[in-house]
Amino acid sequence: MTNHSHPLTGKNILVGVGGGIAAYKVCEVVSHLFQLGANLEVILTESAQKFVTPLTFSTLARKPASVDGDFWQPVYERPLHITLGEWADLMVIAPLTANTLGKLVHGLADNLLTNTVLASTCPIIVAPAMNTEMWLQKSVEDNWQKLAQDSRYHLLHTNTGLLACDRIGKGRMAEAKEILSSIESIIVSKGKRDLVGKNILISAGNTREYIDPVRFMGNPATGKMGIALANACYYRGGNVTLVAGNINPELLQLLPPVQIIPVTTAQEMESAMVSNFPQADITYMAAAVADVKPRHYASQKLSKKSLPSSLELEQVNDIVAKLGEMKQSSQKLIGFAAQTGDIITPGKEKLQRKNLDAIVANPIDKDNAGFATDTNEGVWLDRQGEQIMFDRTTKLTLAHKIIDFSLFYLIPNT
Repeated sequence: MTNHSHPLTGKNILVGVGGGIAAYKVCEVVSHLFQLGANLEVILTESAQKFVTPLTFSTLARKPASVDGDFWQPVYERPLHITLGEWADLMVIAPLTANTLGKLVHGLADNLLTNTVLASTCPIIVAPAMNTEMWLQKSVEDNWQKLAQDSRYHLLHTNTGLLACDRIGKGRMAEAKEILSSIESIIVSKGKRDLVGKNILISAGNTREYIDPVRFMGNPATGKMGIALANACYYRGGNVTLVAGNINPELLQLLPPVQIIPVTTAQEMESAMVSNFPQADITYMAAAVADVKPRHYASQKLSKKSLPSSLELEQVNDIVAKLGEMKQSSQKLIGFAAQTGDIITPGKEKLQRKNLDAIVANPIDKDNAGFATDTNEGVWLDRQGEQIMFDRTTKLTLAHKIIDFSLFYLIPNT
């Protein structure tokens, strides 16, 4: 079932499966990639076949998976590793074993997978998985650091949890959703690392203003757009700080290793943003922040009978406007405006009034856009007069487009 609107549709993705119990997670990755319309090739190492069979991946990818035996067959046209290496837009190696890691670092090639790596020039995502003691060995750590110095490789960090050896520790391979997110990021950005050395500050989610300990005023923002921005900035090399307002912990667990500052109220978000803003090169204010709060807070739960028939409200501070006042000439501040009806006129007004460098206005009254959705659309407006529409796409792809525009229009020499 192909999704023709997805950014991975039609892309050539080669998945290399290493020998480890985490190979079962790669089945889900391949299945989802097929459903998104990607063109797939799968290579299994000899040890990988002890955990998952080639037939499994052939079924999921809808074409035969390749193994070392295919590498050694007589060549009638072009060698298999050359053909696959030139074909791939992106390679994914998961699970990456300590053995394959050492081969990649030292340029060794003794099987189909490692020969294909050397015969290719595309970006490569690696997702390691191993026992904690193996992962913490100095030789493995040294190889991991060396691989990180090669800009062609995009490294997924291991998670902490219960391992196949029954130990709880580091070494768990990234989950399928994390791998899929990294694949989309690298495909859309073409592996660029144009945010290296830049500090990125992002707000995401919503704020809650409490009436009593169990009741609050809020909004339906889930933080998916801000999380997409954090993912995109991380994979492009940025040093990311995410101020997260009431975001589901399951969403936060899928983030790469960025700094997360959890907050609840607008006042807490303001404090976190103001304290981190001076160090930020680029700030994205993607959170949906309350405009008002109850004037009075009851420290004990109000009974149903004692609930007021009307609430006295007072304004909360406008965080992005305050950041606009603090902004130095070297800093760039991009706001977001969730609107109904005409999104451009109020977007332009907020751009000027809040001293923003740019604003992304998006509709919340259209299907599959706005709050809680996985897709979004909108318009980019900046102080140079640019007005560019974003067609509906995944929030992660939209995040990359916003970063592209931030760098092209606001920091033109990057």
